[in-house]
Amino acid sequence: MALLGIRWKPFLSLGLVFALFFLTGPAEAQDDASVDGAEVAGYTLGETGDTLLAEAAGDTLEETGDSLAAGAGFTDTEESKSFFGKIASSGMVDKFHEGGVFMWPLLILSVVGLAVFFERFFTFSKARINVRKFMSEIGTAMQKDGIEGSKHVCERTRGPISAVLHAGLMKAGRGTEAIEKAVESAGTVEMSFLEKGLVVISSVATVGPLVGFLGTVAGMIHAFEAIAAADQVNAKVVASGISEALITTATGLMIAIPAQIAYNYFVAQIDRFIIEMEEASTEMIDSLIRLEGGE
Repeated sequence: MALLGIRWKPFLSLGLVFALFFLTGPAEAQDDASVDGAEVAGYTLGETGDTLLAEAAGDTLEETGDSLAAGAGFTDTEESKSFFGKIASSGMVDKFHEGGVFMWPLLILSVVGLAVFFERFFTFSKARINVRKFMSEIGTAMQKDGIEGSKHVCERTRGPISAVLHAGLMKAGRGTEAIEKAVESAGTVEMSFLEKGLVVISSVATVGPLVGFLGTVAGMIHAFEAIAAADQVNAKVVASGISEALITTATGLMIAIPAQIAYNYFVAQIDRFIIEMEEASTEMIDSLIRLEGGE
């Protein structure tokens, strides 16, 4: 009767595959296109006379660029305007590479956080029931078929509330203390399932900015190394290092803020489950006491 959540590892694996595809695929395709374009252009220029050099080079490079762009997927077709194509050409990949090596742990943190978020979201959605309607069904079944009827209602209802009430009904007839102890033990088990994975989201919210700040320090180190190696210091010398520092900081905060919001949301949902379980268990115990008193 324990609440089983959806496994988050498939979400993690799928996210990593898509992330690696977008971060490596476009760059490799562009490199291949430039190399092939140079080879075709060189071959054509060798065959063309000196007097037609400009015209032949221009026409050939234009045709070669179009064909290579079409082969690599960089065309103005509907496919290139798809969701994935827009992400690949939006500049996010370039920013990722400009952020340096610390962007990779930030990417892993974001994928792990998203995987656990979706797993917890679907699990909580499955666990949510109409408590008033459920308690009404419990009361009706108890009046018609006794405790066994209430057990059947709990068994066909998903979620932690039905699991807690079912544990209490299993101890019916052994006294109020035994029922309360069974309800308390079942509630502890169900809370452990509801809280599963929240430590991961909390860790992502905490570690994300720290990794971003570590990337900031690395970027500033690169900037000062560039200053020390340059004969004349100008903005271009330090721009790369400063850009790396700012990108990692911004990325760490962009990961941590949604993760913290998601963590607070799930904690609030768990508190709501606790209140509903306490109210439902109290109502069930009162119903059992009345039933035993009537007998």
